[in-house]
Amino acid sequence: MSDETRDEPLEDDEIKYPDPLAPPMDDEDDEPSALRTFTGLFVVPLLVVLACVVVFIGFGWIAYDQQTSQEYLDDLRHWSKPRRSQAAYELSKILIADPTALDEPQGLKAQVREIFAAAENDDMKYYLALVLGFTKDLEAIPQLLEALESDDEKLRIYSLWALGTIGDSRALEPMLEASDSRDPGIRKTAAFALGQLGDPGALPRLEVLVEDTVADVRWNAALAMTRLGSSKGLGVLEEMLDRNLGAQVPGITPEQQEDAMIEAVKALASISDPGSVEVLRRLSESDPSLKVRQAAIEALRVTG
Repeated sequence: MSDETRDEPLEDDEIKYPDPLAPPMDDEDDEPSALRTFTGLFVVPLLVVLACVVVFIGFGWIAYDQQTSQEYLDDLRHWSKPRRSQAAYELSKILIADPTALDEPQGLKAQVREIFAAAENDDMKYYLALVLGFTKDLEAIPQLLEALESDDEKLRIYSLWALGTIGDSRALEPMLEASDSRDPGIRKTAAFALGQLGDPGALPRLEVLVEDTVADVRWNAALAMTRLGSSKGLGVLEEMLDRNLGAQVPGITPEQQEDAMIEAVKALASISDPGSVEVLRRLSESDPSLKVRQAAIEALRVTG
């Protein structure tokens, strides 16, 4: 990813939005998933999402990175479209370092909600949905729920993630409805969000999603089930750890497969399944990835 800078903001027609981490092609049809514009194979590592944002908005401005939260909010109101997208991204970065950065009494959360409500469905609005999620702003729930009714699939995906991160039970039914979408990107994000929400009422639907024809939908569903204390996704977790099966997922990269395996190892450790000990031991001793081996070693310590 380039660190190239420029003195002037990019004009709208100069901005290019490449797809640095395209997910696998959908197993069930040839139509592109909305998630292609959001993340890679996996929703779970949020830092990957934010890394993608840098590419989506073009080359940034290094000096611009030194502004305050209020200054970024001012840019969201007044500057050109690419600059507004940059400001939304920078707010996301601030909130990774300090999730309370927009807390009252500064009144900044209310400003974000106001700008989000007025924004067109474009990159700025998508990134602001991330900001609303990072701040865990309960007052933003109605706006995010409304966004789930949008025809804009990308906005629905970002809003699903934000709602899962906030973790309010009002989002359960809309998430369940979204999980029945024809678009596998929306189904995948809904599965992830249901796990983040932490409501056991999601388990029956996750048990359906864990049988999905698209690999990364069922993988996210299995991980979500373990977050809710269920071991019924165990077979899919073991599928994620099978390098031969994983390599057959269309379009998967070695890095994406490694990420999926590490998340599956962590999930196995959380449910402490005795039958999985041998799988973890084999991975700890012979997997070609040092990261996977280390994750398996740590999981064995947890499971005993």
